[in-house]
Amino acid sequence: MVEGAVPYPARIVPMLADDGVYLASESTFSRVLKAHGQTAHRGRAKAPKAVRPPTTHVTTAPRQVWCWDMTYLPAQVIGRWFFLYLILDLYSRKIVGWEVHDADHADHAAHLVRRTALVEGIAALGTKPVLHGDNGSTLKATTVLAMLNWLGVKPSYSRPRVSDDNAYAESLFRTAKYRPEFPAKGFADLDQARAWAAGFVHWYNFDHRHSGIRYVSPAQRHASDDHAILAARHALYLQARELNPARWSGKTRNWAPISTVTLNPERDSIIKTHLAGHDIQALAA
Repeated sequence: MVEGAVPYPARIVPMLADDGVYLASESTFSRVLKAHGQTAHRGRAKAPKAVRPPTTHVTTAPRQVWCWDMTYLPAQVIGRWFFLYLILDLYSRKIVGWEVHDADHADHAAHLVRRTALVEGIAALGTKPVLHGDNGSTLKATTVLAMLNWLGVKPSYSRPRVSDDNAYAESLFRTAKYRPEFPAKGFADLDQARAWAAGFVHWYNFDHRHSGIRYVSPAQRHASDDHAILAARHALYLQARELNPARWSGKTRNWAPISTVTLNPERDSIIKTHLAGHDIQALAA
């Protein structure tokens, strides 16, 4: 009837049927096998493991969640690189810390997070920020972890071999490298790389109107100036509609401030239930 190793119920039932035998349904076979301990994985391949869901972070103000990462900046000499470290405030999108070095080393990362913590004044905060990064060895080094512990900053990491758990930082690097000022042939030296980075950070923080935060600058949102700016825009749109109502077929553009930003939401339904009444920020570059 059935030769060799016993197959699983989805095969047992049709194989028996081919022999003109019907004993029970697949679910009944599964229940009996489970009751007798015959459903354990016994193949040479590793048993499947549950995939760990991404860590979800929810922020409603600056200095609650930071994202950090490191990217390579090409030099004009083939095979040589400079290393740009950035810390991004998830809520405001402001670059709150950055450094460029000619080597990737944990000491550089530790120094950056300490300097950023001092500039942002987190010592006075009752709840310190969460610092989310990838699984790179530099960001998980003992030196860095010791510094984070001393500062009271809680580390958070992306899942192994998952490239989009730190999407905001990755999106920021893409924006940086597609700027027209980014040298196509690489940087001549470390000083040039640092000068370019300084110019980019200033443009991004103060001049860039970010699509993900209602087209205000990250610096304006970080300082909570976005509420007044967006309220003024809303009033202007209402005035324009009153002056020429024929040009408006519906409501004016939504200029309500984005009150909540999420990183790696596990399930939209859970996040929406938890944040009922808030305007949730969708991922945007």
